Amino acid sequence: MGHKINPVAFRLGIQKDWSSRWYSEKNRIVFLREDFSIREFLKNKLVKASVDGIDIVRSGNSISISIRSARPGMIIGRGGKGLDELQQGIKKVIAKIHTEIKTKSNSTIKIEIEEIKKPELFARLVGKNIAEQLEKRIPFRRAMKMMVEKVMAEPGIKGIKVLAKGRLGGAEIARREQLTRGKIPLQNLRADIDYAHEEAHTTYGVIGVKVWLYKGDKFEDK
Repeated sequence: MGHKINPVAFRLGIQKDWSSRWYSEKNRIVFLREDFSIREFLKNKLVKASVDGIDIVRSGNSISISIRSARPGMIIGRGGKGLDELQQGIKKVIAKIHTEIKTKSNSTIKIEIEEIKKPELFARLVGKNIAEQLEKRIPFRRAMKMMVEKVMAEPGIKGIKVLAKGRLGGAEIARREQLTRGKIPLQNLRADIDYAHEEAHTTYGVIGVKVWLYKGDKFEDK
């Protein structure tokens, strides 16, 4: 049997960094619960904002949340109203956790938005694009092929692999379809591989979409 691992997790600490950066021997359980709840809240709140990733950095009593998005205007809102709503929502999520464990939270929350100018360079946004097209009943082969050609047109991309699994086209039996361009050296730790898994919720069921992007090799600076 094949031994599979997430390409991003495989490179953590070598060329990839953790999405949550903090250390606490005393409060690690509470902080982990807060991180999971914050990510779940933002995921549900920013479904249409084309979010690629969320980084959480803690320092003392402050929580810095960095959101990478291709549509920052949808998050910020008119006059920064969207950011204020997010901040209040996160405070309620954290307060709920501390109410359950009967403690008080005095954390200050800071939210930063990073704009993504080229969504084609990020696997999660490519996967979301394909999933959205499948939900709009666009033929899966056409959606995959168009996106692959668009991504390969970018100068920084060396290879791409897209895998779709489920009742494709409304078929009775689930199957998998794969489309590859260029090369994807998954076993090389120096290879800069971006990976994401997204889901398309169709009338026939859930279709999984996996995307691998190869952006060249990274070497340690001498």
